[in-house]
Amino acid sequence: MTQTAESIFDEGLRRYQEGESAATLIPVFKDVCDRAPKSSPAWTCLAWLYLLEDKPKSAYKAAQKAVKLNPEDPQARINLAIAMLEIGQKGVRQHIDIVQSIVTAVSELRQEVQENIEDGLQRKPDWDSLKRVQNWLFES
Repeated sequence: MTQTAESIFDEGLRRYQEGESAATLIPVFKDVCDRAPKSSPAWTCLAWLYLLEDKPKSAYKAAQKAVKLNPEDPQARINLAIAMLEIGQKGVRQHIDIVQSIVTAVSELRQEVQENIEDGLQRKPDWDSLKRVQNWLFES
């Protein structure tokens, strides 16, 4: 039986939530992106995994695709902003401003973003770029 991109995505997300490493999940989400290239959530997850594995250039490319497919997804923009910080790319502020607008308007998204940041800092406690983004979003 052949798995669908959606079932592979769901399985990968479950494995991530159970604590599996980003390194082992990158091929899973690359497969999902290959099978469903217009899936913004898949590109967002792939970018996040690349960031966790200190691969900001790959994360930047994946995050750009995610933002292009769904410009209203705050996590996609956060991933892009973090990748930009880590590769020294200019233009981070515009993405932070858009995320602030979205999370101010939709409390569920604010909570989701905060949970994702907390998850990221648990998995990678010395993640300075994520700490900067967290400060810009929630402590300014």
